[in-house]
Amino acid sequence: MISAFCTEMGIRLEKDVSLSEHTTFRIGGPADVAVYPNTTKQAAALMRFLTEQKIRHFILGRGSDILADDEGYRGVLVLTRELNSLAQDGNLITAGGGCSMASVANLAQKSGLKGLEFLHGIPGTIGGGVFMNAGAYGSEISAFIHSVEWVDPNGMIHNSSAEELDFSYRHSYFSEHSGLICSVVFQCEAGDPNEIRAITNDLDSRRREKQPLEYPSAGSAFKRPVGHFAGKLIEDAGLKGYSVGDACVSEKHAGFIINKGNATAKDVKALIGHVTQTVLAQSGVLLEPEIRFLEQ
Repeated sequence: MISAFCTEMGIRLEKDVSLSEHTTFRIGGPADVAVYPNTTKQAAALMRFLTEQKIRHFILGRGSDILADDEGYRGVLVLTRELNSLAQDGNLITAGGGCSMASVANLAQKSGLKGLEFLHGIPGTIGGGVFMNAGAYGSEISAFIHSVEWVDPNGMIHNSSAEELDFSYRHSYFSEHSGLICSVVFQCEAGDPNEIRAITNDLDSRRREKQPLEYPSAGSAFKRPVGHFAGKLIEDAGLKGYSVGDACVSEKHAGFIINKGNATAKDVKALIGHVTQTVLAQSGVLLEPEIRFLEQ
Protein backbone atom coordinates (compact mmCIF):
# COMPACT_ATOMS: atom_id res chain seq x y z
CA MET A 1 0.00 0.00 0.00
CA ILE A 2 2.69 2.50 1.02
CA SER A 3 4.91 1.32 -1.86
CA ALA A 4 2.21 2.00 -4.46
CA PHE A 5 1.49 5.43 -2.97
CA CYS A 6 5.17 6.43 -2.98
CA THR A 7 5.62 5.23 -6.56
CA GLU A 8 2.63 7.33 -7.62
CA MET A 9 3.92 10.42 -5.79
CA GLY A 10 7.57 9.97 -6.78
CA ILE A 11 8.68 9.56 -3.15
CA ARG A 12 11.77 7.43 -2.60
CA LEU A 13 11.14 4.37 -0.41
CA GLU A 14 13.48 1.86 1.23
CA LYS A 15 12.72 -1.26 3.25
CA ASP A 16 14.49 -2.72 6.30
CA VAL A 17 16.47 0.43 7.04
CA SER A 18 18.92 0.27 9.95
CA LEU A 19 18.20 2.89 12.60
CA SER A 20 21.83 2.68 13.73
CA GLU A 21 22.70 4.35 10.41
CA HIS A 22 20.16 7.14 10.95
CA THR A 23 20.96 8.13 14.55
CA THR A 24 24.09 9.80 15.90
CA PHE A 25 24.13 7.27 18.78
CA ARG A 26 24.69 4.56 16.14
CA ILE A 27 22.15 2.40 17.98
CA GLY A 28 18.95 0.76 16.76
CA GLY A 29 17.55 -2.17 14.80
CA PRO A 30 15.75 -2.17 11.43
CA ALA A 31 12.73 -0.03 10.59
CA ASP A 32 10.15 -1.66 8.32
CA VAL A 33 10.04 1.16 5.80
CA ALA A 34 11.72 4.56 5.27
CA VAL A 35 10.36 7.23 2.92
CA TYR A 36 12.05 10.43 1.73
CA PRO A 37 9.72 13.26 0.65
CA ASN A 38 11.61 16.07 -1.12
CA THR A 39 8.94 18.76 -1.55
CA THR A 40 6.27 20.28 0.67
CA LYS A 41 3.63 18.91 -1.72
CA GLN A 42 4.98 15.38 -1.30
CA ALA A 43 5.18 15.82 2.47
CA ALA A 44 1.57 17.01 2.66
CA ALA A 45 0.27 14.12 0.56
CA LEU A 46 2.34 11.64 2.57
CA MET A 47 1.11 12.85 5.95
CA ARG A 48 -2.49 12.78 4.75
CA PHE A 49 -2.06 9.23 3.42
CA LEU A 50 -0.42 7.93 6.61
CA THR A 51 -3.16 9.44 8.76
CA GLU A 52 -6.04 8.23 6.59
CA GLN A 53 -4.61 4.72 6.38
CA LYS A 54 -3.79 4.73 10.12
CA ILE A 55 -0.17 3.77 9.42
CA ARG A 56 2.21 4.14 12.35
CA HIS A 57 5.01 6.57 11.50
CA PHE A 58 7.81 8.65 12.97
CA ILE A 59 9.44 11.78 11.55
CA LEU A 60 13.25 11.69 11.71
CA GLY A 61 16.01 14.08 10.67
CA ARG A 62 19.56 13.11 11.59
CA GLY A 63 18.44 11.40 14.78
CA SER A 64 20.82 13.47 16.88
CA ASP A 65 18.68 13.32 20.04
CA ILE A 66 17.16 9.86 19.47
CA LEU A 67 17.73 6.52 21.18
CA ALA A 68 16.19 3.89 18.89
CA ASP A 69 15.00 0.49 20.08
CA ASP A 70 17.36 -2.46 19.62
CA GLU A 71 14.51 -4.30 17.89
CA GLY A 72 13.94 -1.46 15.42
CA TYR A 73 10.69 0.26 14.53
CA ARG A 74 7.47 -1.34 13.31
CA GLY A 75 6.16 1.36 11.04
CA VAL A 76 7.19 4.00 8.52
CA LEU A 77 10.13 6.32 9.12
CA VAL A 78 9.57 9.67 7.42
CA LEU A 79 13.12 10.89 6.77
CA THR A 80 13.48 14.60 6.06
CA ARG A 81 17.03 14.71 4.66
CA GLU A 82 15.85 15.36 1.08
CA LEU A 83 13.95 18.49 2.17
CA ASN A 84 17.27 20.25 1.84
CA SER A 85 16.84 23.43 -0.23
CA LEU A 86 18.90 26.38 1.03
CA ALA A 87 18.82 30.00 -0.15
CA GLN A 88 19.67 33.50 1.03
CA ASP A 89 17.92 36.73 0.10
CA GLY A 90 19.08 39.88 1.85
CA ASN A 91 18.91 39.29 5.59
CA LEU A 92 16.71 36.20 5.18
CA ILE A 93 17.86 32.58 4.91
CA THR A 94 15.35 29.92 3.88
CA ALA A 95 16.35 26.37 4.78
CA GLY A 96 14.63 23.05 4.18
CA GLY A 97 13.77 21.10 7.31
CA GLY A 98 16.28 18.43 6.33
CA CYS A 99 19.25 20.83 6.01
CA SER A 100 22.00 20.37 8.54
CA MET A 101 22.37 23.19 11.03
CA ALA A 102 26.01 23.48 10.02
CA SER A 103 25.07 24.18 6.39
CA VAL A 104 22.80 27.05 7.49
CA ALA A 105 25.52 28.49 9.73
CA ASN A 106 28.01 28.26 6.85
CA LEU A 107 25.68 30.08 4.44
CA ALA A 108 25.05 32.80 7.02
CA GLN A 109 28.79 33.28 7.51
CA LYS A 110 29.50 33.48 3.77
CA SER A 111 26.61 35.94 3.36
CA GLY A 112 27.82 38.18 6.19
CA LEU A 113 24.80 37.42 8.40
CA LYS A 114 25.45 37.10 12.12
CA GLY A 115 23.77 35.30 15.00
CA LEU A 116 23.62 31.70 13.77
CA GLU A 117 27.23 30.80 14.57
CA PHE A 118 26.11 28.58 17.49
CA LEU A 119 24.30 26.25 15.06
CA HIS A 120 27.55 25.17 13.41
CA GLY A 121 28.43 22.47 15.91
CA ILE A 122 24.93 21.13 16.62
CA PRO A 123 24.74 17.80 14.75
CA GLY A 124 21.08 17.86 13.74
CA THR A 125 18.74 19.12 11.07
CA ILE A 126 16.94 22.44 11.00
CA GLY A 127 13.63 20.64 11.50
CA GLY A 128 14.96 18.88 14.57
CA GLY A 129 16.40 22.16 15.83
CA VAL A 130 13.00 23.84 15.57
CA PHE A 131 11.26 20.83 17.15
CA MET A 132 13.36 21.07 20.32
CA ASN A 133 14.31 24.77 20.13
CA ALA A 134 17.97 23.81 19.92
CA GLY A 135 20.47 26.07 21.58
CA ALA A 136 24.04 26.45 22.73
CA TYR A 137 26.28 29.08 24.33
CA GLY A 138 23.38 31.28 25.38
CA SER A 139 21.55 31.30 22.03
CA GLU A 140 18.42 29.48 20.87
CA ILE A 141 17.23 28.86 17.33
CA SER A 142 13.81 30.38 18.03
CA ALA A 143 15.35 33.86 18.45
CA PHE A 144 16.17 33.95 14.73
CA ILE A 145 13.05 32.35 13.25
CA HIS A 146 10.87 34.51 11.03
CA SER A 147 8.46 31.74 9.99
CA VAL A 148 8.10 27.97 9.68
CA GLU A 149 6.34 26.07 6.90
CA TRP A 150 5.01 22.76 8.19
CA VAL A 151 2.46 20.06 7.46
CA ASP A 152 -0.05 18.74 9.99
CA PRO A 153 -1.19 15.07 10.17
CA ASN A 154 -4.13 15.82 7.85
CA GLY A 155 -1.82 17.13 5.13
CA MET A 156 -2.68 20.79 5.65
CA ILE A 157 0.20 23.19 4.99
CA HIS A 158 0.78 25.92 7.61
CA ASN A 159 3.04 28.94 7.70
CA SER A 160 3.56 29.99 11.32
CA SER A 161 5.50 32.81 12.93
CA ALA A 162 7.86 32.13 15.82
CA GLU A 163 5.33 33.71 18.19
CA GLU A 164 2.75 31.09 17.22
CA LEU A 165 4.97 28.10 17.96
CA ASP A 166 5.17 28.22 21.78
CA PHE A 167 8.94 28.21 22.05
CA SER A 168 10.61 27.79 25.43
CA TYR A 169 13.67 25.95 26.74
CA ARG A 170 14.04 22.78 24.60
CA HIS A 171 10.37 23.01 23.71
CA SER A 172 8.10 24.07 20.85
CA TYR A 173 4.54 23.58 19.64
CA PHE A 174 5.80 20.39 17.98
CA SER A 175 6.77 18.89 21.34
CA GLU A 176 3.07 18.15 21.90
CA HIS A 177 1.63 18.27 18.38
CA SER A 178 2.58 16.20 15.35
CA GLY A 179 3.91 18.10 12.38
CA LEU A 180 6.49 17.73 9.62
CA ILE A 181 8.69 20.82 9.39
CA CYS A 182 9.33 21.48 5.70
CA SER A 183 11.24 24.77 5.72
CA VAL A 184 12.27 27.62 7.99
CA VAL A 185 12.94 31.29 7.25
CA PHE A 186 15.59 32.89 9.45
CA GLN A 187 15.81 36.65 10.03
CA CYS A 188 19.41 37.71 10.56
CA GLU A 189 21.42 40.91 10.88
CA ALA A 190 24.34 42.01 8.74
CA GLY A 191 27.80 41.42 10.16
CA ASP A 192 31.42 41.08 9.16
CA PRO A 193 32.16 37.65 7.61
CA ASN A 194 35.62 37.51 9.20
CA GLU A 195 34.23 38.25 12.67
CA ILE A 196 31.48 35.68 12.15
CA ARG A 197 34.07 33.08 11.10
CA ALA A 198 36.16 33.87 14.16
CA ILE A 199 33.17 33.37 16.48
CA THR A 200 32.30 30.09 14.74
CA ASN A 201 35.88 28.83 15.05
CA ASP A 202 35.98 29.78 18.73
CA LEU A 203 32.73 27.93 19.50
CA ASP A 204 33.91 24.88 17.55
CA SER A 205 37.19 24.90 19.46
CA ARG A 206 35.36 25.08 22.79
CA ARG A 207 33.15 22.16 21.76
CA ARG A 208 36.13 19.99 20.77
CA GLU A 209 37.85 20.79 24.05
CA LYS A 210 34.87 20.08 26.31
CA GLN A 211 32.66 17.57 24.50
CA PRO A 212 33.34 13.90 23.59
CA LEU A 213 32.92 14.43 19.85
CA GLU A 214 35.12 11.40 19.11
CA TYR A 215 32.35 9.01 20.25
CA PRO A 216 28.77 8.48 19.03
CA SER A 217 26.25 10.12 21.33
CA ALA A 218 22.95 11.95 21.31
CA GLY A 219 24.44 15.18 22.64
CA SER A 220 23.47 16.31 26.12
CA ALA A 221 21.70 13.37 27.72
CA PHE A 222 19.71 15.46 30.22
CA LYS A 223 17.93 18.79 30.18
CA ARG A 224 19.40 21.56 32.30
CA PRO A 225 17.64 21.54 35.70
CA VAL A 226 16.54 24.93 37.00
CA GLY A 227 19.40 26.45 38.98
CA HIS A 228 21.84 23.64 38.16
CA PHE A 229 23.93 22.07 35.42
CA ALA A 230 23.27 18.39 34.71
CA GLY A 231 26.90 17.62 33.95
CA LYS A 232 28.11 19.03 37.27
CA LEU A 233 25.46 17.16 39.25
CA ILE A 234 26.48 13.92 37.54
CA GLU A 235 30.18 14.59 38.08
CA ASP A 236 29.61 15.51 41.73
CA ALA A 237 27.81 12.18 42.15
CA GLY A 238 31.02 10.42 41.11
CA LEU A 239 29.58 9.03 37.90
CA LYS A 240 32.15 10.13 35.32
CA GLY A 241 33.22 7.00 33.47
CA TYR A 242 30.42 4.86 34.90
CA SER A 243 29.35 2.28 32.32
CA VAL A 244 26.64 -0.20 31.54
CA GLY A 245 27.95 -2.38 28.75
CA ASP A 246 29.41 -0.03 26.15
CA ALA A 247 27.19 2.88 27.25
CA CYS A 248 29.31 5.23 29.33
CA VAL A 249 29.11 8.56 31.13
CA SER A 250 31.77 10.58 29.34
CA GLU A 251 34.98 11.28 31.23
CA LYS A 252 35.28 14.50 29.22
CA HIS A 253 31.80 15.88 29.95
CA ALA A 254 29.53 14.08 32.42
CA GLY A 255 26.42 15.47 30.72
CA PHE A 256 27.07 13.17 27.73
CA ILE A 257 26.38 9.46 27.48
CA ILE A 258 28.61 7.94 24.80
CA ASN A 259 28.61 4.72 22.79
CA LYS A 260 32.09 3.21 23.20
CA GLY A 261 31.50 0.73 20.42
CA ASN A 262 28.66 -1.74 20.81
CA ALA A 263 26.24 -0.09 23.23
CA THR A 264 22.61 -1.13 23.00
CA ALA A 265 19.49 0.87 23.73
CA LYS A 266 19.00 -1.39 26.76
CA ASP A 267 22.46 -0.38 28.05
CA VAL A 268 21.75 3.33 27.57
CA LYS A 269 18.36 3.14 29.29
CA ALA A 270 19.86 1.29 32.24
CA LEU A 271 22.64 3.89 32.49
CA ILE A 272 20.14 6.78 32.33
CA GLY A 273 18.13 5.13 35.10
CA HIS A 274 21.20 4.68 37.31
CA VAL A 275 22.38 8.25 36.77
CA THR A 276 18.92 9.65 37.48
CA GLN A 277 18.51 7.69 40.70
CA THR A 278 22.02 8.41 41.95
CA VAL A 279 21.81 12.15 41.31
CA LEU A 280 18.37 12.33 42.93
CA ALA A 281 19.63 10.51 46.02
CA GLN A 282 22.73 12.70 46.35
CA SER A 283 21.40 16.14 45.39
CA GLY A 284 17.62 15.94 45.49
CA VAL A 285 17.45 17.03 41.84
CA LEU A 286 15.46 14.92 39.38
CA LEU A 287 17.15 14.92 36.00
CA GLU A 288 14.93 14.79 32.92
CA PRO A 289 16.30 13.11 29.79
CA GLU A 290 16.84 15.32 26.77
CA ILE A 291 17.17 12.18 24.67
CA ARG A 292 13.94 11.04 22.98
CA PHE A 293 13.13 7.35 22.87
CA LEU A 294 11.97 5.68 19.67
CA GLU A 295 10.26 2.47 20.78
CA GLN A 296 9.71 -0.58 18.62
